[in-house]
Amino acid sequence: MPTKYRLLVKNASQVVVICINSEKYLQRNAMQNLCVVENGSVVIGCDGLIKAVGPSDTVQAQYSEELFEMVIDATGMCVIPGLVDAHTHPVWAGDRVHEFAMKLAGATYMDVHRAGGGIHFTVEHTRAAPASDLLASLTARLGRMLRAGSTLVECKSGYGLELETEVKMLEVIEKARRSLPINISTTYCGAHAVPRGKTVTEATEDVLRVQLPALQQRITSGDLRVDNIDVFCERGVFDLDATRAILQAGQDMGLHINFHGDELHPMNSAQLGAELGALAISHLEEVTDEGITAMATAKTAAVLLPTTAYILRLPQPRARDMLEAGVIVALGSDFNPNAYCCSMPLVMHLACVNMRLTMTEALAAATINAAYALGRSDTHGSLEVGKHGDLVLLNCRRWEHLIYQLGGHQEVIRYVIIKGSVVHDNDKILDF
Repeated sequence: MPTKYRLLVKNASQVVVICINSEKYLQRNAMQNLCVVENGSVVIGCDGLIKAVGPSDTVQAQYSEELFEMVIDATGMCVIPGLVDAHTHPVWAGDRVHEFAMKLAGATYMDVHRAGGGIHFTVEHTRAAPASDLLASLTARLGRMLRAGSTLVECKSGYGLELETEVKMLEVIEKARRSLPINISTTYCGAHAVPRGKTVTEATEDVLRVQLPALQQRITSGDLRVDNIDVFCERGVFDLDATRAILQAGQDMGLHINFHGDELHPMNSAQLGAELGALAISHLEEVTDEGITAMATAKTAAVLLPTTAYILRLPQPRARDMLEAGVIVALGSDFNPNAYCCSMPLVMHLACVNMRLTMTEALAAATINAAYALGRSDTHGSLEVGKHGDLVLLNCRRWEHLIYQLGGHQEVIRYVIIKGSVVHDNDKILDF
């Protein structure tokens, strides 16, 4: 009998579907009441899309095992959607481990920046690095993220600050997108910092008059796919006027607005993003009450980054205030030379402990809401029929172990599956 389906996952203790009514995001109490099927099964077709999810007896009565290329007996395991990392900077050369010691001694982010470190240090090394080296390191980093359960990752440029290197970084991301199984959402972040020797005005003009037009040509020709535009809106970096001009120009090109805001100082970035119809704003450690209200009204997602506040010893983002106001809260790792974290399970743990999210809120923020922040919640972020068959199978009878076991995801995760194909098999069966 010819096979008609790619994968059957059967008899899982829990299948965490997340939502069942094609919701694009979850807010408030909906984040506390995730859809979970006990003793569930999942069917994924040869096109990589989910065909059925439900109780095992119902699903297996409708689908004979002989129809499948692969069957996984998930007895004693849990199934969750592939995790979505909504904010990363994974293309760079030159680590900054030396700066970690400076920060531990009391230096602030901007102290390091003014001393010639931080972004500028990475820019120097990234400009000098061959594209082949950048692709090799990106491939390794994305592999680590995938093994930690991430199946969709946002990847930024931003360590070039001039056309040649920004394009080099985007080309590296494009090669990874075309060759690796992990899903990628690409972000142009040429306004990540003001280059040495330029003023804010000069840097803004370079982005507007040189970089974006060249980028538009590469997108139109099909050489590159770029999904989002980002600006670091911060005191001493890009002010509100410059940020507005760059974001609007990117939006006019068809890019989603998804930018850094209100991280170190209250810049009213949240209000600006809401006004422009931004899909998402990241950081928000210094967001105001007015900014929270504006984001909730505009349905602009807040991508919170627990590792950044932790490493830089910043005030935690006001996650509970955002949730209670109806903001769409998502999570990201902020992987970069300053916050070297590839693990969304660790991010969820930090969000629960330091930002006071519940475990269900954290999982929703790292799945459906993170997918929404990238404009992908119609295809990713939940286990609904018609969506991509991206799953993570856990070696435990309750899914919460993935968050509860601090640093234990290497043993908790058994399989990572993308579009119905196993891309990581840990082969370590543990009994919790």
